[in-house]
Amino acid sequence: MKIILLAGGFGTRLSEYTDTIPKPMVEIGGKPILWHIMNFYAQYNYKNFIVALGYKGEIIRKYFSKKINDWKIDLVDTGEKTMTGGRVKRLQKIIGNETCMLTYGDGLSDINLNLLMKFHKKHGKMVTVSAVHPPARFGAIKLNGDKVVTFKEKSHIEQGWINGGFFVLEPSFFNLIEGDKTYLEREPLEQAVNEGELFAYKHTGFWKCMDMKRDKDELESIYQNGAPWLSK
Repeated sequence: MKIILLAGGFGTRLSEYTDTIPKPMVEIGGKPILWHIMNFYAQYNYKNFIVALGYKGEIIRKYFSKKINDWKIDLVDTGEKTMTGGRVKRLQKIIGNETCMLTYGDGLSDINLNLLMKFHKKHGKMVTVSAVHPPARFGAIKLNGDKVVTFKEKSHIEQGWINGGFFVLEPSFFNLIEGDKTYLEREPLEQAVNEGELFAYKHTGFWKCMDMKRDKDELESIYQNGAPWLSK
């Protein structure tokens, strides 16, 4: 099964690094976060990767052009200014008439990919997205008037789910993407919802997106203390 990795964005909120390298090449524990994501998939024996390149794609191309383990890696230029949906659309012919997996080049998790795939096959719909609870940046305070009724220091948000990446897609999904200017997270997924073809696999374990420098620093600290994405 092929895995699409979206690795072409500008990563402007991580400009401390992305002025010189693309975000997926920012290192955690001495290796690019993109390598960590690919290595995570490989632990489940998913080793056929298609990397959608864009901004500073030549740096990713140079790093992954050499043989890495027994991984099969296709590095595809999908345009510097192409949106996320457009990048996926450009890979339609490469994917062909097969189920595929997709994720972003900046998120790490300990999601069970076998259970994710089992869930996808069971519901039989077009798209599965992993749903995660967003980690709270600050302590959560619940008020009744001026009275504090609960106070939780940096707890996970108890209600609400967000897109955690780690998608499973049927080939028919590509037909919902118009072109380069289409955001994956807008019209295509919204259309899948309208058609009753989008299901969410709820993941309550580890998940973290590297959006800003403090996220990078936190991931580095987590790595040093035993990265949950390195062992399943």
